[in-house]
Amino acid sequence: MTAKPQVKPERPWFSAGPTAKRLGYKLSALPENLQGRGIRAPEVVERFAYGLRLTREVLNPPHDYVMLYTPGSDTGAVEAALWGMLGPKPVTVVAYENFGLTWASDVKDHLKLNPTVVKAPWGELPDLSAVDWSNDVVFPWNGTTSGVKMPDGDWIADDREGLSICDATSAAFAQSLPWDKLDVVTFSFQKALGGEAGIGVMVLSPRAVARLDENVPAWPVPKVLRLTGKDGKFDRALADGVAINTYSVLTIEDWIDALEWAKAIGGLEALIARTDANYAALSAWVERTPWIDFLPQRQAIRSTTSVCLKFTDDRVAALDEKGQKAFVKRFKALLEGEGAVFDMEPHRNAPPGLRLWCGSTVETADVVAAGPWLEWAFETAVAEIG
Repeated sequence: MTAKPQVKPERPWFSAGPTAKRLGYKLSALPENLQGRGIRAPEVVERFAYGLRLTREVLNPPHDYVMLYTPGSDTGAVEAALWGMLGPKPVTVVAYENFGLTWASDVKDHLKLNPTVVKAPWGELPDLSAVDWSNDVVFPWNGTTSGVKMPDGDWIADDREGLSICDATSAAFAQSLPWDKLDVVTFSFQKALGGEAGIGVMVLSPRAVARLDENVPAWPVPKVLRLTGKDGKFDRALADGVAINTYSVLTIEDWIDALEWAKAIGGLEALIARTDANYAALSAWVERTPWIDFLPQRQAIRSTTSVCLKFTDDRVAALDEKGQKAFVKRFKALLEGEGAVFDMEPHRNAPPGLRLWCGSTVETADVVAAGPWLEWAFETAVAEIG
């Protein structure tokens, strides 16, 4: 039996969203001078615009791509793209985890577009060569709930007729994105940089903006998802920090804090390097631990941020799904009762196992320190099976 470890992670937060704040973060350090001001006040709009400029500076998309905020985090950003841009062409949805399946359901059940759905089991990618690029194509870049990522953008046609609509919420700021292959990129504050929830970001290529200018949806678009103005064309004011509805000024200040930290440590290259170091530390632990393995078997498609793991121990495998979920619940309770590792459970719709976030706001030393605690919790929970 493994003895209870003595050294705990200093920052034991491994949730896949909201993710850990940066080292040294203090809520009290955020500016308060615009709290209580109107969302249309010039100073507030400029602060929102500054957040977009910082986002562009760190993320570095092409200069002719536009950027805007949406309500509802990444979900709101994806939905705004679906409701505002789909319709002129057939639709394909690539679904290999929970959110891809959600987008497929929304396109089918709410927009009534009868999409082609290209599926794969948990831990795998589908056959991407089956994607028809005369269609609009909706896909996650990194499956937050399955631990699977796209290995590259080679499968996306350069001469595509349709739009490539990419949910990149657990990839942005942590993995390299092939911008020339992507027409719509969405993400939220609360993933890679540990921001607060409720606001999403869309990055639109000129092709995506042209679609908004030309497309008249066959359905009424709710105001919180509406990207066009009274003239029916893309509302250019959104790219200048104007809000679709009332956003939290405090949330924007929190986002700016994260971006200024990202700039200070070296920008996107440094963020990716920190993520890769965290993933390498966790991967080394997995490789030497006999009862655990990656959910994705292929190394090239393993996520470096939302790392999803499965149990390989026969005693756990012998349990039915209900028993395995109870095992994970006990595993979690043991760790959190010691204040050692928080929020390591998988998404509720994913197979039973572990999920640990390894994005840039996590410290590698904390990933290393988590390993012995995971071993202790596993052996303790297994012993209770009997």
